[in-house]
Amino acid sequence: MIVDNFNKFKNIHFIGIGGIGVSAIARLLLAEGKAVSGSDVADSKLIDELRRIGAKVRISNKQKIGDIPKNTDLIIYSTAIEVADPKFFKAMKRLATPSISYAEALSLISADKFTIAISGTHGKTTTTGMVAKILMDAGFDPTVIIGSILKEVNSNFVAGKSKYLVVEVDEYQRKFLTIFPKILIVNNIDEDHLDYFKNLADIQGAFTKFAARVPKDGVIITDFEHPNVVPVIRAARAITIDYNSISIDNLRLKFPGEHNRQNARAALAVAGVLGIDLQKAILSLNNFSGTWRRFEHKGKTKKGALVYDDYAHNPQKIQAALAGTREFFPKKRLIAVFQPHLYSRTRTLLKPLSNSFADADMVVLAQIFPAREAPDPKISSEILLKEICKNYKDKT
Repeated sequence: MIVDNFNKFKNIHFIGIGGIGVSAIARLLLAEGKAVSGSDVADSKLIDELRRIGAKVRISNKQKIGDIPKNTDLIIYSTAIEVADPKFFKAMKRLATPSISYAEALSLISADKFTIAISGTHGKTTTTGMVAKILMDAGFDPTVIIGSILKEVNSNFVAGKSKYLVVEVDEYQRKFLTIFPKILIVNNIDEDHLDYFKNLADIQGAFTKFAARVPKDGVIITDFEHPNVVPVIRAARAITIDYNSISIDNLRLKFPGEHNRQNARAALAVAGVLGIDLQKAILSLNNFSGTWRRFEHKGKTKKGALVYDDYAHNPQKIQAALAGTREFFPKKRLIAVFQPHLYSRTRTLLKPLSNSFADADMVVLAQIFPAREAPDPKISSEILLKEICKNYKDKT
């Protein structure tokens, strides 16, 4: 069966419902009056909230076909299940019940919306939050899907009633190639997800195809000075705007770093395209509280050291997070506690990762977080530590 809208489906089951993106779509369909069920391997605050608003969620360390309710009309799944449990995935696909991926579901949601998509290998979440904040304050009443918790609403989803959709999109597995945005932000393009992409050129190729999906009367907002971005936008048919041209003289963000000022410029460029007064948009950003795990203040240690959490997991993000923290606290000792994310990323980006800690006074490494991957004996935190020690003998 071809799934081209959600209208004919009443009972929708989500596999991997606790994922940050999948849970947002579950919330959207609950808001539309659908009966939502789901399964995942672990409980979380996101799942607790889904249960509170009416979803029926089953937790099990093993996905089972029998756990899918018999009255299910449609299955929406996280693509992580293809890797985590390929046997279950194949069995699910053999069911008479139609099934679509998160990315395919997102394309259905965006099909009849004025879609503002935020992309890039880093800075997506913060920029999405900034765009959402500006539009909400300006009365645009957007629907928002973001890859974190937006502190203004304490959720990864906002149920707007207007035509506007603000959405963070993921380049991994080329998931973003399911939607056609009217406004596209390309924050940056750097090496990442090399467990999937062959190299930087392969990543650029995916972004080139995505930029081509923006219509001629659409807008692409990006950094004309970023060498990896320039080839991508060169062939685009849409109007292009360099966010470096945006004035931020009155910008006073609550969190530091040139990377966040660049994120703000991109968000302000969206405001300009939509006719929102620049100074009002800047005021919105000055009041923006940020998102979960993006320079998030967690408290103090017993000895009074300030503790911040940041989901910085590739070289550019680590460098930006530490540079921003150093800017905020120029005279304080800065200890970076880093848990590498994925064996494949740590192995393929070993050299640039090991060169990412210039602004730290001390580096502490945890064991690699495997996420979707099996252990790889060719890489470890100990190997990364040795490389860091070569570069920064006084920091480890």
